[in-house]
Amino acid sequence: MKARRHPALRGQRKWIWVAGIACALLASGTAAAAYPDKPVKVFLPFPPGGAVDFVSRLVCAEATEILGQPVVIDYRPGAGGTLATEATARSQPDGYSILITTPSHTINPALRPKLPFDTEADFAPVSLIANVPELLVAHPGVPFDTLDGMLKYAKANPGRLNYSSAGIGTLPHVTMELLLRRADVQVAHVAYKGAAPALTDLLAGVVQLKYDTYATSAPHLATGKLKVLATAGTTRLSQLPNVPTVAESGFPGYQGYLWIGAVTPSKTPAEAITTLSAALAKAVRTPKVAERLRADGVEVVGSTPGEFGRIIADELKLWSRLVRDAKITVSE
Repeated sequence: MKARRHPALRGQRKWIWVAGIACALLASGTAAAAYPDKPVKVFLPFPPGGAVDFVSRLVCAEATEILGQPVVIDYRPGAGGTLATEATARSQPDGYSILITTPSHTINPALRPKLPFDTEADFAPVSLIANVPELLVAHPGVPFDTLDGMLKYAKANPGRLNYSSAGIGTLPHVTMELLLRRADVQVAHVAYKGAAPALTDLLAGVVQLKYDTYATSAPHLATGKLKVLATAGTTRLSQLPNVPTVAESGFPGYQGYLWIGAVTPSKTPAEAITTLSAALAKAVRTPKVAERLRADGVEVVGSTPGEFGRIIADELKLWSRLVRDAKITVSE
């Protein structure tokens, strides 16, 4: 005869079963919250070797230690940065794909209205990692040593000056045009296919002016092959304490920064964005990283998502107005 279980035992087994399911659900929820639990991919819209790559590699290596997961760079250069940007926009919004970008992110929408993504709707800001202030440098043969001298010479000698850039719509191009329009001065723009040939022709005296960075200009400033007229940051460079900013030189509020920041697909969970933002900010402020960057004239930032978002919104409006007013166009 089969033994019958006591009703109390049957109830006890039922509660053990329910408790087991509850524990399993709790465990799965805990595992899901353990972000990140796999490598984070960083899309970079530039080839290896440049200033953005240098900063990105330093910060990503440190962020790997902070997050406990590899932060891996995926190089997607080309098309003015749109290839990497589109790849990011089409990635899963799960916190494992970010884009390290520059002002091209805010300039491109003004120049290329048919982009395969919406710069505002498809991305969420993560952090402004660092700022690289531009330097207005000149060939040593020009008869002026200051920004004011350059502007007076340009007005008195129309057609005698020109400046180079890495191409139409690049940051050095639009920031120079912004300055020239505020000063009401005409200086011809010579667009090159890259920053290297633009600098080479400046050194050779083919062009007279260029916006550059301290890292690439410093060796030529030291040998007298270039001279610096002004810096475009909000404060003077510690390496060039006697060189005034453009804002100090009669243009309050003006700035020209090659900023380096991170964005992610717009539907990425807020918790993941917060974690990424904190990790990148901590990484760039780590003493060994910050010291290395500052030596090359890079300003360490590490902002919040909100702070970076406001910069993006302001620049989208700024470059849209400038491109319209200056009638800047690019061939697709």
